[in-house]
Amino acid sequence: MILDRCLGGMLLVLIGMFANVLGAFVGMNIGTDVSSMPSTSDVVAILKAHQITHVRLYDADSHMLKALADSGIEVIVGVTNEEVLGIGQSASTAAAWINKNVASYMPSTNITAIAVGSEVLTSVPHAAPILVTAMNNLHKALVASDLNFQVKVSSPQSMDIIPKPFPPSTATFNSSLNSTVFQLLQFLKNTNSYYMLNAYPYYGYTNGNGIFPIDYALFKPLPSVKQIVDPNTLFHYNSMFDAMVDATYYSMDALKFSGVPIVVTETGWPWQGGSNEPDATVENAQTFINNLIRQVSNNSGPPSQPTIPINTYIYELFNEDKRPGPVSEKNWGVLFTNGTAVFPLSLSGSSQITGNSTTVFCVAKDDASEDKLQDGLNWACGQGQANCRAIQSGQPCYLPNNIKNHASYAYNDYYQKMHSVGGTCDFDGTATTTTSDPSHGSCIFTGSSNSSTSGRVSPPEAFGPISPFGGSTKLPVSKIKFLIAAACLLVVLL
Repeated sequence: MILDRCLGGMLLVLIGMFANVLGAFVGMNIGTDVSSMPSTSDVVAILKAHQITHVRLYDADSHMLKALADSGIEVIVGVTNEEVLGIGQSASTAAAWINKNVASYMPSTNITAIAVGSEVLTSVPHAAPILVTAMNNLHKALVASDLNFQVKVSSPQSMDIIPKPFPPSTATFNSSLNSTVFQLLQFLKNTNSYYMLNAYPYYGYTNGNGIFPIDYALFKPLPSVKQIVDPNTLFHYNSMFDAMVDATYYSMDALKFSGVPIVVTETGWPWQGGSNEPDATVENAQTFINNLIRQVSNNSGPPSQPTIPINTYIYELFNEDKRPGPVSEKNWGVLFTNGTAVFPLSLSGSSQITGNSTTVFCVAKDDASEDKLQDGLNWACGQGQANCRAIQSGQPCYLPNNIKNHASYAYNDYYQKMHSVGGTCDFDGTATTTTSDPSHGSCIFTGSSNSSTSGRVSPPEAFGPISPFGGSTKLPVSKIKFLIAAACLLVVLL
């Protein structure tokens, strides 16, 4: 057993080496409960315009799969929860599903994985006993079609199957699911697949009864007196996202499994909510998504697996306004259906979904006091003669309805009109210049080229359909971990 776990650790180190050579990626979930869903060809055009290289579908829609042909975009197709039972009960049904929904589109459509169900163990528990059988049936059908090296099979699970995720080092899967989870992990290891995790710090925070600060959920730095530390490992957790991923790694370890990498198939933050959902705001969503992209793009893993990047799919491309439930449930999309961004998205602090610009904009400083911002806003819209109509209620730039957003718009309008004749971007020290276009959605700042169909949300293209990892040239592998792995190999050989 020691040798098995040592080899598992070596495998994760090697996965980390190759993953870091190729680079981590940020992909996108595409839900379709949208009242004004663009045509499939328009969806693909939007994906290309934003250089999104990885997508996950919740089904195997034929129109979408045809539209994705020859795009180079890597695709996870989905077996719906309603299909799991039939596929688990019949190998011929599984073979027919593969022939219809995978084999018939390849290689033109770059299908790289099949997500079997969505959170089956918690959302459709009656199907849990047959889940792994369904996965096996699909894998055997892929083998018969000679596609098993190109297409991996897994099943997205929620954090709910880990009852106590903090501290991560003591996390375990729900004991009532141990038999099924053990079979699932054994299947993933045997087929060189990966664990699909749906991890939502938004829910971790809003359901956490104030245990953790919101900055922890948003990847924002914490003061030294509020650091989140695992008391057993002394690992410092700078984000709830990392802690959730590590809790899953430790839960696998508790079942004596290692060497199975994790890909986060869903995470995000809603940008609008009801009156009882105060944390679902544009500002929080923008902060979470931008910081997530920055974190994933630096090719680092969680504290327990620092060399294993966390490839991640954002939930989601468009708002699914037809979904039932609270207001927040309908407002997770990062793009409007016309392809413009709901809010500016940056990659590593420089690129934007809404495009880069050589124009200099004037915006409010993050640390400016609200009183001074209000004074500056009043002056800009009054004596400064800025056109402030766009930030009035019901107008394109009214949301997010906060003083910083409104001041930024007014400051910039004044600056664009007056800087050529001596106007400055200062406003009593509350303003600063930036080359990042602050336009978002239908709110277009004065001076913007409105280049909202360029930019990206993922790193350069991924190489190879076999691995869940994709494009860069870095190899930041710890020498210590490499020596440990080498030592393990020596022990095995002896």
